[in-house]
Amino acid sequence: MAEIKVPELAESITEGTIAQWLKKPGDYVEKGESVCELETDKVNVEIMAEESGVLQQLLANEGDTVAVGQAIAIIGAGAASAPAAPEAAPQPVDETETVMPADRAEQQTPQPVAVAQAPGQRPVASPAARKMAREKGIDLTQVPTVDPLGRVRKQDVASFAAQPAAPQPAPTAAPVSGPAPAPVPAAESGKPVIREKMSRRRQTIAKRLLEVTQTTAMLTTFNEIDMSAVINLRKRKKDKFFEEHDVRLGFMSFFVKAAVAALKKYPYVNAEIQGDEILLKKYYDIGVAVSTDEGLVVPVVRDCDRKNFAEIERDIAELAAKARSNKLSLADLQGGTFTITNGGVFGSLLSTPLLNGPQVGILGMHSIKLRPVAIDEERIENRPMMYVALSYDHRIIDGKEAVGFLKTVKDLIENPEDLLLES
Repeated sequence: MAEIKVPELAESITEGTIAQWLKKPGDYVEKGESVCELETDKVNVEIMAEESGVLQQLLANEGDTVAVGQAIAIIGAGAASAPAAPEAAPQPVDETETVMPADRAEQQTPQPVAVAQAPGQRPVASPAARKMAREKGIDLTQVPTVDPLGRVRKQDVASFAAQPAAPQPAPTAAPVSGPAPAPVPAAESGKPVIREKMSRRRQTIAKRLLEVTQTTAMLTTFNEIDMSAVINLRKRKKDKFFEEHDVRLGFMSFFVKAAVAALKKYPYVNAEIQGDEILLKKYYDIGVAVSTDEGLVVPVVRDCDRKNFAEIERDIAELAAKARSNKLSLADLQGGTFTITNGGVFGSLLSTPLLNGPQVGILGMHSIKLRPVAIDEERIENRPMMYVALSYDHRIIDGKEAVGFLKTVKDLIENPEDLLLES
């Protein structure tokens, strides 16, 4: 008999949420086989069994928060046996089944019936139903189902979530002495609402961004870049670039190389504050913000000063694919020295990016728009222009350095051949 515990993951990770059990009680598990998926504030990881045996008992349910070192299951020797819980129903739930029209459903089953669950008993539900219930903050024991075996389906959770909140007159109608009651929340006023539980990643994003705004002296400076030269260069070279390197030439590699050159010129933008000391970093690991369904993540491209355009583009493409398929490792996210984020892919014209602590600088790219530009006193031309923003920690970076940094990026992007000399 042995316990399966939440392993040490990283110094900054102390807990996680059970996202999904991959095994159920009674299943035989090989040593090194994954038994559950754990959602942390940075990545999802699979917890593996440290020895072979039968999974005897689950000590935590899907959606439960568990700490590092906490036992979450018990594994023992012996032959696989059917679990006592009703989850061992032999017939799987077919998530593709068609929901009956309302009139037919009423004729065949007058009303959905919630199957009673014993105290502490886990309701029987499909994985898709559990996932939806977890996202919407719904207690599965409260969801009625028409399944004769009491299994909760995804359709049942969706129907339950779509119902308006039941009125609860008792708490508000009863006379209360003392201070005046608080305003009635929307969910109790009969108004339609949807309540969703924040994912662990979203909670962490919210916490860290709030900490940044409260613990740094953040300021933002702006400039604009004429993208004509980069666009023309890219048009001329992109086909040959793809043939030689099997990766597409985008704008991000130009900005990464320009940022590295500017960081070398203004080293305090590549630093961080540790107590009463400034840590100046002589390496250039650039974080590139990637948007996923669960929130923003910032995987890190290592040693950008030593890589060429093709290597940088390849690393960015691989990290973005891993981020969107939820396969990033902790090593992919740690140790960045400076961050670049591109709101332009979503159509943002101008924004103020928030620092990615403990870093002290972040470069914001935006959408490219044709705008009239004064070439000289007599000529005006339409040029593809991009607003760029540098948010920085004013505690160690002065305005002169910040403006100079952004001006260096602007000059290099407008004269991309100069980047070859900086590479």
